[in-house]
Amino acid sequence: MYNSDRLPIQYSTTPEQQRPMRRQHTARYYAHRVRESLTTRVSKLICTIFLSLLLILGMITFILWLSLRPHRPRFHIHAFSVPGLGQETGFANAGIMFNATARNANHNIGIYYDSMDATVYYRDQRVGSITGLLDPFYQGPKNTTIVMGSFQGATLTVNNQRWMEFTNDRKKGTVVFRLEFTATIRFRIHAWDSRRHRMHANCDVDVGQDGLILPISKDRRCPVYFT
Repeated sequence: MYNSDRLPIQYSTTPEQQRPMRRQHTARYYAHRVRESLTTRVSKLICTIFLSLLLILGMITFILWLSLRPHRPRFHIHAFSVPGLGQETGFANAGIMFNATARNANHNIGIYYDSMDATVYYRDQRVGSITGLLDPFYQGPKNTTIVMGSFQGATLTVNNQRWMEFTNDRKKGTVVFRLEFTATIRFRIHAWDSRRHRMHANCDVDVGQDGLILPISKDRRCPVYFT
């Protein structure tokens, strides 16, 4: 029930009273904020410097790797002959002679050849081998070494049946051999020597009816791989 004896009360507020009160910060608060900002900036600067140094170090490492990365030796076959290939009884005095080169194409890296052997194959069957083809030697950068030898006598295992296979292929126009060089090598980079690598160079050689290497095989580059 409404009481008419009580007067209504009205509260008036000014715009200033309606605004939220601002929080007053102390000097300690602002000092803390300044320290946080400074710490963040220093951390970012340190991270930037660290990443920049890491990038520069990576680029230097990559450049050194490109300049010091050793390249494989390059082998080429220049001469290969089978005297008496046209004679049916030529196997009695059979022989195979060859002349090849080994090239060190590196600019600042030398190669130690601790040993080198040679093997000749016909239809993937070994018909001759030479152990200790060259004495151990050091090959300087941008240097070429002549590798030559001959298979005959005890280093050549050719019987009458094998020689007949040679002559049969000769009648067809071409006799194909594979000359393989096997060497144990080490790379010399300034004063540091690498571990030993077992290197193989395979030279496919086409021989004509006269027993001489065909032009298609002359100066052919031989694939090189390591095992």
